[in-house]
Amino acid sequence: MARRFRPLSADRVGDLPSVCAGCVLWESGDRLVEFRCGSVCDAGRAAAWVREVSSAWGEPGRMAVEDGQVLGFIKYAPPERFPQAGNMPAGPPEPTTPLIACMHIAPDARRRGLGKVLMQAALRDLHQRGERAVQAYATTRPGDFSASPVVGVEFLLRMGFTVARPHPELPLMRLDLRSLAAWTENLEAVLESLRIPIGVAPRAPVTYLVDVDTEGAR
Repeated sequence: MARRFRPLSADRVGDLPSVCAGCVLWESGDRLVEFRCGSVCDAGRAAAWVREVSSAWGEPGRMAVEDGQVLGFIKYAPPERFPQAGNMPAGPPEPTTPLIACMHIAPDARRRGLGKVLMQAALRDLHQRGERAVQAYATTRPGDFSASPVVGVEFLLRMGFTVARPHPELPLMRLDLRSLAAWTENLEAVLESLRIPIGVAPRAPVTYLVDVDTEGAR
């Protein structure tokens, strides 16, 4: 089955990789004890958020899909749609510039170039919408990013992002989309060519709701 990019839609929220299914960390404004994917989960709220943003602004992300299965996704929207951004230690994002909240890849599809192609698909989508720039928080901590609500700083630097607001652990990064070359690359052809195992094992659905102590700050 051919691999394709698809808009992030409300009916596919439960199919996202790992603990991202139903995660509403970025959609919550509470200060979290643990800044980790799955800290706050509510599948109904997650789907409603996608519907609302899609209606008011456009699809808030892209998914890479093969044979009906989500191999990876990236989520982005106007900053006011991500209340958690107001709690970030580097300070709040620029209010008129779209914010990339998170990007995750299914376990068996990692380290095969999918993250780069997903990011390129997101940047192309935003560029075609007429956006001039994009921003994203990043983590400077090395290691496993499978439960990280933000992208690794080294990855964003390789994609052309620069530091907009420094912080030792969670800087705010920015990319000027106007400086990008014309989008001539067929990203779906690149996606199709990636050496991802056929029939990546499906993950177990996430069906829990985690209560978080909102009195403490990270």
